[in-house]
Amino acid sequence: MKLFRKILIILFILFVVVVSLMFMIGFGYYSNTLKEKPLITRVETITNKKNYTPFDKLPENYIHAVIAVEDHRYYKHGAIDPIGIARAFYTNIRDGQFDEGGSTITQQVAKNVVFSQDKTLIRKLGEIFAAYDLEKNYSKDEIFAFYVNSSYFGDGYYCIYDASMGYYQKDPGDLTLAEASMLAGVPNAPSVYSPTVNPDLAKKRQKHVLNKMVEYGYITLEEANSVK
Repeated sequence: MKLFRKILIILFILFVVVVSLMFMIGFGYYSNTLKEKPLITRVETITNKKNYTPFDKLPENYIHAVIAVEDHRYYKHGAIDPIGIARAFYTNIRDGQFDEGGSTITQQVAKNVVFSQDKTLIRKLGEIFAAYDLEKNYSKDEIFAFYVNSSYFGDGYYCIYDASMGYYQKDPGDLTLAEASMLAGVPNAPSVYSPTVNPDLAKKRQKHVLNKMVEYGYITLEEANSVK
């Protein structure tokens, strides 16, 4: 019994050491990235865009659609969402495929604005520190606007304004529920869900967005069905 307890203690210490080293590496990676260009400067590359759409110019249905499908606890958690990570881990194990990442909207902004799109563990760790920094310096509404103004929507559209004008020839503020729910689903995988590339898959993704909006109380089932 004593031997077993010693083994458990050793394993726990090793776990703590490994995790600590990983976070130190992640913090170092983030710090070095900021030396190249400070966070505020990186954010300004988004906010200074000619077609930047501030939060108060986004339609409510679009905001709700994005939150429902990307991060439904967005206004309830901090930079990271432990519950979301645990849920994604469980879902991926259950389904035998890694479809859910558990990243918050803030983490996705960190990826879009601070780092490149390379999928490395070090970048993922650095992303956590960047997310905390973003939430320390900006409001949730501002970060949400950063997200939709830095996401890729397919067809060469790199912000919600360009996507709205490109796909529907209208300002984002004029999007209908049908259009808003369609665009909310595209950034997850633009090459797959772009309406002009895969109309059927885009429609399937839109239905998923609408179902999430119903699930979290943003719209009624009747409203969702009218769009479907």
